[in-house]
Amino acid sequence: MVTPDDVRCSEQSIFNDIIGRDKLMVSLLPEGDIHEQLRALLDKEGAVYRVIEHEPEGRTEVIAKIRGNRIEQSVKSMTLQVRLTRRENIYCLANVPGDCRVDFDGVKNHFHADSAAFASREKAQALTGCVIGAIPPFSFHDRLQVLVDPLVLENEEIVFNAGRLDRSIMMRLEDYIRIATPQIAKIALRS
Repeated sequence: MVTPDDVRCSEQSIFNDIIGRDKLMVSLLPEGDIHEQLRALLDKEGAVYRVIEHEPEGRTEVIAKIRGNRIEQSVKSMTLQVRLTRRENIYCLANVPGDCRVDFDGVKNHFHADSAAFASREKAQALTGCVIGAIPPFSFHDRLQVLVDPLVLENEEIVFNAGRLDRSIMMRLEDYIRIATPQIAKIALRS
């Protein structure tokens, strides 16, 4: 059984391992395409937002300090594999406040599933077009459902890495909900 401490350690080791490599890959993956796709979508939908340029960073605590935002405003987006049955899997983008971690039991309960876990890095990148740490809380893939925890809804504005480790977007929550149309589910645990 995986404990919350294991998940925190796992998240940190994944980020420590990946971020170093991914800083070098910022221009190599199609993540730039996702950034442009996201901006085009927000413009088309008339969203009020601003782009923040910064040094490449994907760790929530660090990037919140760089951007100067409250950690609770940051949205962490993580790709999960949800095992509905022994033979049927789905993938979801779990979006939680920056000071929270994903509650896998909450995800499992939302989907009435057998289990939920982080998707492999390769699968996450294939479904999002982004490196880990750069994933925005939007899905551009029909196999990736978007979930958001109600704690995110406590903010008037949210901020997130926008398909690149060196770009973030700050936008009004109401525009995010209107455009992303996420499923609302209790999937976060405050640290």
